[in-house]
Amino acid sequence: MPRDRLYAMSAPPRPAVFQVNACLSAVLSVLFVTGGRAWASPYEDQAAGRAAAIVSALDDRLLAAQVIFSGLDGSRNLGGAMKGLLEDCPAGGLVLFRYNLNAEKEDVKAFLAECSAFIGMNTVPSAAALPSVADVVDAADAALPDGASGARPFAGIPPFIAVDHEGGPVHRFGPGVSRLPAAAFWRGLADREGEAAALAALEEAAFKSGTEIRELGITVNLAPVSEVLDAENLSFLDGRSFGEDPLFVRAASAAFMRGMERAGISCTLKHFPGNTGTDPHLASQALGKDRAALEEMASPFAALIKDGRVPAVMVSHALVPAVDGERIASLSRPVMEGWLRGGLGFGGIIIADDFSMGAVRISGLDPEEAAAASLAAGADMIMAWPSSLRKTHAAILAALKDGRLSREALLKSAERVVAEKIRLGLLD
Repeated sequence: MPRDRLYAMSAPPRPAVFQVNACLSAVLSVLFVTGGRAWASPYEDQAAGRAAAIVSALDDRLLAAQVIFSGLDGSRNLGGAMKGLLEDCPAGGLVLFRYNLNAEKEDVKAFLAECSAFIGMNTVPSAAALPSVADVVDAADAALPDGASGARPFAGIPPFIAVDHEGGPVHRFGPGVSRLPAAAFWRGLADREGEAAALAALEEAAFKSGTEIRELGITVNLAPVSEVLDAENLSFLDGRSFGEDPLFVRAASAAFMRGMERAGISCTLKHFPGNTGTDPHLASQALGKDRAALEEMASPFAALIKDGRVPAVMVSHALVPAVDGERIASLSRPVMEGWLRGGLGFGGIIIADDFSMGAVRISGLDPEEAAAASLAAGADMIMAWPSSLRKTHAAILAALKDGRLSREALLKSAERVVAEKIRLGLLD
C-alpha cells in the first residue's frame, strides 16, 4: 500500500471524549468526529458563538490577560505574591516547568486545581456585562428536550494549564507520570517493525501519557515538534524531531495528537516554520532556504492543518528572509497572517514562543514590547514569566490604547482561546 494512503488510513474515527456543558448536549448527536475531536461540526459553531459572547463581555484588562501564557512561581500552593499577580492579570494560560511539578501526584493535582479556580474567579465580567453571557446559555437551553436545563451562573474563565511534554529529555514531571520516548525513537521503531506498528504504538503511548497528565489538571501539551530534521537544524533538534521524512513526521505528529486528544489534551504543533541548528534560547537564527524549500520544510504543518486536526501552532523566532527579511517569524505578519493563516488556512490558535530568548533580545526589543508586537502581527497568545507578567500585560494594554494593536484583532484572538477552552470542557 502506498505510504500516503497508509498515513491517511491511520486515523480511524473515534468517539469524542470531551465533557461538554449539559446545555449543549442536544447538538452532540450531530457531531462530525475525526481523530477523536469534533471538527467542522455544529458543536464547533456553538463553541465559537458562545466564545464570542463571553469575550464581548470582557473589559480591556481581562481581554489582554486572556492572550497571555504565564509561567508560575512555586509548587504545592499559590503564594501571596503570585496570587497578587494573577488577581491583577488572570492569565489565559499557565505554563508549567519541572520546579512546579516535582511533587507527589496528589499535591500537583491540588495545586493546579487551586490555580485554575483562582484565575477563574478573577475572570468574571462585570455585572453589567453578564446578561449577554447568560443569553448564550439560554439559547443553548432552547435546543434541549422539554424540562432539561444545564444553565448555570457564569463562573469565570479558567486558564489553559500547559506543559512541554514531548518525550525523551523534555519531561517536566516528578513521580507518577511516565516518560514518553524521544521523538527519534519512533522513527527507529518504524525502521525495525514497520511504520503502521510504530504509529499505532505512538498513539497508544501518547494516550496513556495524556491520561496521566490530564488527571493532574493539565489541558494543553506544547508538543509535538513537527519540524523535519535536516543538516541545518540537526544540532538543535536531533532527538526531538520524528526524522528526515516529511511523510513520517506528518503521520507521527498526527498519531501523537490523536493519542493526546483521546485523553482530553489539546496539542500544539511547533515550531513553525522551522529552526536552524542555532539554539534560539541563546542567539538569533535565519532560515536561508528559498520559498520552495521552505514549503517542503513546512509540509508536515501544511498537511496536518489541511487534515483539520490542529488546535494550535507555535511560531519560532527564526528570521525567514524569503518571506520577511526584516522581522523574525514570531513578529512577522507575512509569516503568521500571510503564510500560516492565508496560505495554509490555519484557523486555530497561534502561539509565539518565549520572548525572553536570546533570538529576541538580539533584535533590540524587550520581551514585553515584543509580546505586544507579536499580537499585532497575528499571534493569538504570547508567553511571559512571572517577573514580567505585569509589564507584559501593561504593554498589551498600551498597544491597544494607542492603536498599534486593534481591538478587533485582540477580540478575535481571545475568541479563539475561549472557544478552545469550551471544546475542552473547561467552562462546563
